[in-house]
Amino acid sequence: MLTWDDEVTPTPSKSVSSGLQSNRQPTVPIPQPALRTLDDGAVAPAAPVATQPAARIPAGSAQSNSARRVAAADKRIINGQTDVNQLVPFKYKWAWEKYLATCANHWMPQEINMNRDIALWKDPNGLSEDERRIIKRNLGFFVTADSLAANNIVLGTYRHITAPECRQFLLRQAFEEAIHTHAYQYIVESLGLDEAEIFNAYHEVQAIRDKDEFLIPFIDGIMDPAFHTGTPEADQRLLKSLIVFACLMEGLFFYVGFTQILALGRQNKMTGAAEQYQYILRDESMHCNFGIDLINQIKLENPHLWTAEFKAEIKALFLKAVELEYRYAEDTMPRGVLGLNASMFKGYLRYIANRRATQIGLEALFPNEENPFPWMSEMIDLKKERNFFETRVIEYQTGGALSWD
Repeated sequence: MLTWDDEVTPTPSKSVSSGLQSNRQPTVPIPQPALRTLDDGAVAPAAPVATQPAARIPAGSAQSNSARRVAAADKRIINGQTDVNQLVPFKYKWAWEKYLATCANHWMPQEINMNRDIALWKDPNGLSEDERRIIKRNLGFFVTADSLAANNIVLGTYRHITAPECRQFLLRQAFEEAIHTHAYQYIVESLGLDEAEIFNAYHEVQAIRDKDEFLIPFIDGIMDPAFHTGTPEADQRLLKSLIVFACLMEGLFFYVGFTQILALGRQNKMTGAAEQYQYILRDESMHCNFGIDLINQIKLENPHLWTAEFKAEIKALFLKAVELEYRYAEDTMPRGVLGLNASMFKGYLRYIANRRATQIGLEALFPNEENPFPWMSEMIDLKKERNFFETRVIEYQTGGALSWD
């Protein structure tokens, strides 16, 4: 048995497939040459032995144990050559601060009292058919949308990001997407909805399917095991995927649904579901803001990617996304309800698209659009401890049961 005073001879450790990356290229073992005996009794190689350089280490691969210490200045968002397992020294402090902020906003669906929602849903006169349609369409889109987002993070984006601070946020974001999927399932279960109808809506409701089919190619492209960054074409492909998910999925496709359910809550209807949607809106706003910072940092470190042709492609995607989300608004609201109608969302979606475009350095696509729902901005500023729709948490327990007034 060793004591701390014993002298220990270090032995090479086995490399672990954990995303470790070295600043140095690994060495390839040199085979021992065959020997021949010379006339004078000496030995010499039978023939010269050629050595081969080591293969390039792909981003996120497990390699050398002899990497030098990480310098913050050497870090890069993509195509970095520093050890992705070394969180510090920080270079992207904004990513770490956003990670801490999301952790501080932790919540779980079971914290929300659904009793009033259940009673209202079961009451034949509690909600109109148009209001019920909005709720079911919303759940039909969202129950799979956050799973798509989680798959995109875990199986795609995370693999290609080489800044550990940003990876840390992505891990938390993936967990929050799981919470959101859990929340929608919790609402479906609480209301006793037809699960087959709700969970298959993304196959069976055209307005929902169109949005998902718009997104899926940008997931599949970066999830392909053969896809790797490192060329301008591949890097633009990743950047395009990040823009689609931060600006168009989380930053645009969610907003018709959020507005509709929160409008119900403002009328003291479906208050439990509305409270969960408000927490989700706050989370998604942080995801969107992080994604925009990530996009802008990649642009800063790789200005050659931001070409006129690329910007034209992104603009076309923005225009398509606004069109798809407006069709979804028309499908969910064939008639006016809750003081809203589908045409009101045309201006709102254009306003949001302008904001997302300018946040990543594009020109506004729809000049002079204004926000018809200014109250939505207030919803993002939720504080977990405050009273909400006459429901007040009086004992906070991070793991489970809550006491209610």
